[in-house]
Amino acid sequence: MINRIAGVFARRGYNIESLAVGLNKDKAMFTIVVSGTDRVLNQVIEQLNKLVNVLNVEDLSKELQVERELMLIKINVEPDQRPEVMVLVDIFRAKVVDISENTLTIEVTGDPGKIVAVQRNLSKFGIKEICRTGKIALRREKIGATARFWGFSAASYPDLIEALPKNSLLTSVNKTVNGSFDQPSNAGGDVYPVEPYEGSSMNQVLDAHWGVLDDEDSSGLRSHTLSILVNDCPGVLNIVTGVFARRGYNIQSLAVGPAEKSGLSRITTVAPGTDESIEKLVQQLYKLVDVHEIQDITHLPFAERELMLIKVSVNTAARRDILDIAEIFRAKSVDVSDHTVTLQLTGDLDKMVALQRLLEPYGICEVL
Repeated sequence: MINRIAGVFARRGYNIESLAVGLNKDKAMFTIVVSGTDRVLNQVIEQLNKLVNVLNVEDLSKELQVERELMLIKINVEPDQRPEVMVLVDIFRAKVVDISENTLTIEVTGDPGKIVAVQRNLSKFGIKEICRTGKIALRREKIGATARFWGFSAASYPDLIEALPKNSLLTSVNKTVNGSFDQPSNAGGDVYPVEPYEGSSMNQVLDAHWGVLDDEDSSGLRSHTLSILVNDCPGVLNIVTGVFARRGYNIQSLAVGPAEKSGLSRITTVAPGTDESIEKLVQQLYKLVDVHEIQDITHLPFAERELMLIKVSVNTAARRDILDIAEIFRAKSVDVSDHTVTLQLTGDLDKMVALQRLLEPYGICEVL
């Protein structure tokens, strides 16, 4: 599926500036950043909507949105330079996740402007490696009954039900907001109400663990993490993912962003396979003209982080509980409305899954 979506952009000559995707058993969420005119981008959206397994495509560029990016940056630091680096880490609210005699690996999360500022300030020390997820974004929620998820949470507001027009809770689910969203009353998808309603159940939350193989099975199959350094040019992502597709690999996660050198991008992907099959895959990837370096870091010591934005349906009583849970997981509240809270969390996969499971009873609207 990643290859087919990337192919739409490649055929029209678009260079994907960044891409982040998380795959689950039957659905996935893509966030893609490209530059172009509104007319041509609308044509691309029409082409994407024609793909069989594409459920919805939205252009959020002109809407208020919560945007975040995760970067791991390894820099060369001598012992006498560490105090200065730690000052910068504190200023940008970053974290040191790995340390050696002459290097530091720093994790920083924020909007793309913050990521660029951190990279510029640390460049004087000598950047060894950079891995960026690319931007992920969720729409900021509006206030009141015109908001997309109001119909799923309004019933939890006893003081507001009387003030709403009759049958508003039933019709608001089907209401189109600014012509950009239409949620049928019996639709599934990534929307989970606080209260059960016809056509829905609370068991629809996707399993983020699906497909991830931490331990080898009897055949040696496990999830492998590949770091691929490629030229930053139109069509390169489509070419790389095409190798995976032709060999029948299911990419479990993919992140694409600028690398430490200008003109290069780093693709970080997770795919299942045995050591032998992944080695053959790497050999095929090395034959591509735009591929510079490939590392299978599965069996090596490495720092790994995931970034998640999760929007939860809340009412006044539940908001405090949600924020208490977020504090335990060191998650941050990055957006709030009268019926939703959006949380940002970084960490390993198990941490993401644990938070998601705790928030399911409150009603998860979107996960990215």
